[in-house]
Amino acid sequence: MSSFSHDGTTLGASGTTNHPQDYVRQRKPSTGFYGSMDGPKAESVVTASVKSYTPPSLDEVDATSDDDVDAIELATDMNGESGEGAASEYARARPKAFEFLFTWRFWIIFVHGQILSLCIVATNTFTTFLTDDGNNIPAFQTLFNYVILNLLFTPYTIYRYGWKKYAQLLYKDCWKFFILSFADVEGNYFVVKAYQYTSLLSAELLDNWAIAVVVILSFVFLKVRYHWSQYLGIVVCIAGMVLVVIGDLLTDKNYDAVAVVKGDMFVLLGATFYGISNTLEEFLVSERPIYEVLGQMGFWGMIINGTQAAIFERASIRDATWGSRIGGWFAGYTLALLVLYITAPILFRMSSAAFYNLSILTSDFWGLLIGIKVFGYYVFWLYPVGFVFTVGGMIIYNAVMRSWKGEAEKPWLGKNQHNGIAGIGTAKTKSVNSLDDIVVSEEVVI
Repeated sequence: MSSFSHDGTTLGASGTTNHPQDYVRQRKPSTGFYGSMDGPKAESVVTASVKSYTPPSLDEVDATSDDDVDAIELATDMNGESGEGAASEYARARPKAFEFLFTWRFWIIFVHGQILSLCIVATNTFTTFLTDDGNNIPAFQTLFNYVILNLLFTPYTIYRYGWKKYAQLLYKDCWKFFILSFADVEGNYFVVKAYQYTSLLSAELLDNWAIAVVVILSFVFLKVRYHWSQYLGIVVCIAGMVLVVIGDLLTDKNYDAVAVVKGDMFVLLGATFYGISNTLEEFLVSERPIYEVLGQMGFWGMIINGTQAAIFERASIRDATWGSRIGGWFAGYTLALLVLYITAPILFRMSSAAFYNLSILTSDFWGLLIGIKVFGYYVFWLYPVGFVFTVGGMIIYNAVMRSWKGEAEKPWLGKNQHNGIAGIGTAKTKSVNSLDDIVVSEEVVI
């Protein structure tokens, strides 16, 4: 156990004074007196060192310690240990091609992405059940999700912040969360409405526009620079989606469009809102607690979605069929949507909004497997081929990473993720090895 004194030096357990940089680097002096710290001779050596030592400025510590901190954190993250092993691991801090695919981090984001894809399949399935029973109320059926998010996370945010800080949050940042919630609500609304006007194939193809929106926004506003392999992975994923659409066409799953232009515009508008929502949510959860973002998303989403349902869906709500079975569909839809909304921020932190959108492309294939049992679908040979292309695209997307932490290291958070929050899924951790967490006061124990 060590502590920092007024002058920036560290006091060891025996009262010795160490340079803060030496504390991080774990250097061993060439004199080798660490091997014999007993007796008056050792005391005189230490005393002389203390008297002759000039502590560095904090600027010098910050300027020279970043790489050393990275080395220790990297070795600890990979091997569960620090010390001499840090140097050898840090020698190749950037993983080689395809090495990232064999890390626990990749498999967590891959499996998590497929769980979210299944959640989307569940919401689509329950929406189909509701529509088949004569209920076409997309805004109203999503309202319960926002209400529950608000009830779960807003009181907890107030508990953590207090009323004063929560009021400051609303005063300073409400516009950010309003944009996030508005984009999310309208994305859900326009995509569902589009299926009433355009063809199934058009809707499936144009919905991929959300990926392009995420990539463009991340590149322009968040300064994300994608590797050429990531662009290739995106193209391969979309190619897989195209194969699925061709399969739908050859198996006569398409239906005639009522108003093609209107429907296609709705799809593009909804996909654009989805892209904005996903990108903004990735940005916010990288800097703020998840409970704050979800609480605000639920609060403003409840107001926006509720107002929209009251204005545009009054007649549909009045004419809807109600009963225990409809209640079950609503409950299943809301539960699946809650799992999606509550856990998606973790994927945004560990990976990116782009990878999230690539992951949910497999929802069509999972939906087909469920549809075999529920709706009597059959597997056309292009479907599994398209699924393999999509999964292959996700693998290519993650094949070349600039860090062992993958896309969890966000470029807009600065060096060592200074501007980010330390939380579940983030690259910034609450490690005692990091000088970022050290505040020089009268005595700070680390």
